[in-house]
Amino acid sequence: MNAGSRRFRRTLCSTLTLALPLAGLAACGGGGGSDASAESGSGKGTISVWAHQGQAGETTALQNTVKTFNSSQSDIKVELKLIPENDYTKTITATGASELPDVIEFDGPTMANFVYNKKLAQIDSYVSAKTMSNATDAIKAQGEIDGKHYGLGMFDSGLGVWGNKKLLDAAGVKYPTGVDDAWTAAEFDAALKALKAKDADGKVLDVSEQYGLATEWGTYGFSPIVWSAGGALLEDGKAEGALDSPKVVSAMQTFQSWKTYVDPNTDGNAFAKGKVALSWVGNWTYPGYDKALGDDLVVLPLPDFGNGSKTGQGSWAWGIGADTKNAKAAGAFLDHLLSDDSVGAMTKANGSVPGTESALAKSELYKQGGPLQLFADQLAKPCGDSDIDKSCVAVTRPVTAGYPTVTAKFSQALNAIYGGADPKETLEKAARSIDQDFSDNAGYEIP
Repeated sequence: MNAGSRRFRRTLCSTLTLALPLAGLAACGGGGGSDASAESGSGKGTISVWAHQGQAGETTALQNTVKTFNSSQSDIKVELKLIPENDYTKTITATGASELPDVIEFDGPTMANFVYNKKLAQIDSYVSAKTMSNATDAIKAQGEIDGKHYGLGMFDSGLGVWGNKKLLDAAGVKYPTGVDDAWTAAEFDAALKALKAKDADGKVLDVSEQYGLATEWGTYGFSPIVWSAGGALLEDGKAEGALDSPKVVSAMQTFQSWKTYVDPNTDGNAFAKGKVALSWVGNWTYPGYDKALGDDLVVLPLPDFGNGSKTGQGSWAWGIGADTKNAKAAGAFLDHLLSDDSVGAMTKANGSVPGTESALAKSELYKQGGPLQLFADQLAKPCGDSDIDKSCVAVTRPVTAGYPTVTAKFSQALNAIYGGADPKETLEKAARSIDQDFSDNAGYEIP
């Protein structure tokens, strides 16, 4: 793997946490979460903070943010502990609530499981009203359970189809200008056929196979097909009838048919090298793609399977430990983390979409008229994880303590379908497995 593809993989892992420990989360702890043990405290003194150690730039930005906070006042001192990214979620999972820090960073989809296992407190009473109102709606949706917030993120993520304008134009392919005129699935199929006719090996599409489809990338990258078809990974706590509905089966058959156009992209550079005209991936690949293609780079929404174009969203977030004795001080530090200076420094380091309205408006990349405006436009139309209709675009992965089972079963099914398995049988099997697990765990209900 060359340096460029290593950079993309590190950035993706930082954005989505393609960590295998997700699969083991649901079995941990006693369940039936409550944050009653969190205490407000004096708002002064030393607080402990745990964070993942990912990209070097992210780590430096976070360390600088902590230094700035500590030097800006004398009431609170933050002690930061960095844990290697590959071990991070496993470490939180294996640590009892009483041993966890005052402030915890966590991967967005793991939040409900940590709440269920009594490891996260509500933050609404401890962060300022300004901080909460400044968070983007998509970020708030990721951190919300039954109207209560357990986390907020400094940055967000989004999906798109990167296009090589030179190759698209050469094949006579007209492409969308934004979310409102996204390709239909049939139009995307027609574009692939037109591009293939002008391509030596007929491989014109990249779907980031190198990340592995039977991973969190599979769920994040391709569950938008399910939502765009009018289905869901879960509906009212059940997968059967939602994940395996006829519309989803049909959409997955279409996705399966596109494999013939896909370059395996083993080195992660198929699109950057001009080997393919289209790359189905996320915002994190922009630096390398921009460097390689310059003015020939364009970003397009994912195809519309009938219920409107959809994208995944969500990333790392910050919360307060359920057993903290100083939630006021923890909240004050969260306010600092989510300030424009902190968010600006972090998103400059990792290229992600700012998670606050004010930082987003200032972003050279994501502001209106910026090269990545599409991602901001998509996130400005959040669906949450349940009301997924044509009017919204950015869908939150299911906010449930059973998410580890959902993502494991869906990504395995997706990978099997991509490999040639029957979509109907495979999705029905996945739905049954998800529902059985939820039944065995009383629906993972959080009181």
